[in-house]
Amino acid sequence: MLYYLFDYLERQFDLFGAGVFRYISFRAGMAVIISLVISTIYGKRLINMLRRLQVGESIRDLGLEGQMQKKGTPTMGGLIIIGAILIPTLLFARLDNIYVILLLFSTVWLGLIGFLDDYIKVFKKDKEGLKGVFKVIGQVGLGLIVGLTLYFSDNVVVREFKGQINYNQIDQTPYRDIKSTITNVPFLKNNQFSYHELVPFLPDEYTWIVYVVVVIFIVTAISNGANITDGIDGLAAGVSAIIGLTLALFAYISGNAIFSNYLNILYIPGSAEIVIFCAAFTGACIGFLWYNAYPAQVFMGDTGSLTLGGLIAVLAFTVRKELMILFQIHEEEIRGRPADSENVAPAPPLSEVGISGRQDRDPLLGIGNYPGGIVFGYSEAAVIEFKWVLAVRLKKR
Repeated sequence: MLYYLFDYLERQFDLFGAGVFRYISFRAGMAVIISLVISTIYGKRLINMLRRLQVGESIRDLGLEGQMQKKGTPTMGGLIIIGAILIPTLLFARLDNIYVILLLFSTVWLGLIGFLDDYIKVFKKDKEGLKGVFKVIGQVGLGLIVGLTLYFSDNVVVREFKGQINYNQIDQTPYRDIKSTITNVPFLKNNQFSYHELVPFLPDEYTWIVYVVVVIFIVTAISNGANITDGIDGLAAGVSAIIGLTLALFAYISGNAIFSNYLNILYIPGSAEIVIFCAAFTGACIGFLWYNAYPAQVFMGDTGSLTLGGLIAVLAFTVRKELMILFQIHEEEIRGRPADSENVAPAPPLSEVGISGRQDRDPLLGIGNYPGGIVFGYSEAAVIEFKWVLAVRLKKR
């Protein structure tokens, strides 16, 4: 909104300084600052309100040291994250951008699913919350909308320049915009991959079916993965902040013709606006950590965890880096386990978790995500730090 206001003031009144709102870097910086202010200052007020309403987390007694100290800790703190994402994005992003619209829609959609789950748990006193099948239906529905939008929207294209690029006159370089399911494969030199290669026996016009199925799968998987991971103070928020910062960098490069060409990354017109959303996303997660780091004063609940996971998946598709998530999940499974295997319990089968329910063990690392001071021989703070370092390590690859 402020972008349009200051653009109007500059054009009509030549207002001094209004031109800074044209720059992605300035608006991204402001989005981070505002999201931090909202999540830290107004987040405290929301936490106090949740305490007054007795919106507390129920803890299963698993006989672990320190776990019952967390009983009654306010939950549904994901509302802080959602507010700290939506408000800065609405203020500083261009709201006519298809990627921004899709991300705002995804935030509200996933937030509603998580809120319904937490509401049923807290106010209806049903520990199961929203039935897993209804969660999955909601996630599949979002994946369907995202996939169809990214494939059929005329504003979602990849731009290829013809001939040698003149960096001094980039706007005058001939180009063509392509509607394609092409994406980048991480760690490879010739790193472009089209989903049509998965079904070469089908005509090109049916590739969208495969693409949409992949979108649905990844959105559902990552959203539920974040929900499962949210079991230790500060874990989900900290890792999400690292991922958000990484995706912001990809979005900035993908939206810059010079950088994307130099780094052999797909140039996606309009994707630079995603940086504003990523900045708000990262600021919201960091601000939430002020109250969620060990020992937590508030839990994000499914309102936050489902939203964070789903948004990470949607962000990855908008910058065409969705395969990077799958590569990193696989690498975490191989390399992410601590050396001291005697202190690590095996991850339970999916039948013990439920179709979309939270479990008490991180499925990627095998470390118990039990809410308590000691986690299979490791202090909870040590486990959190280990996983944060692992997340940073994987983002550097």
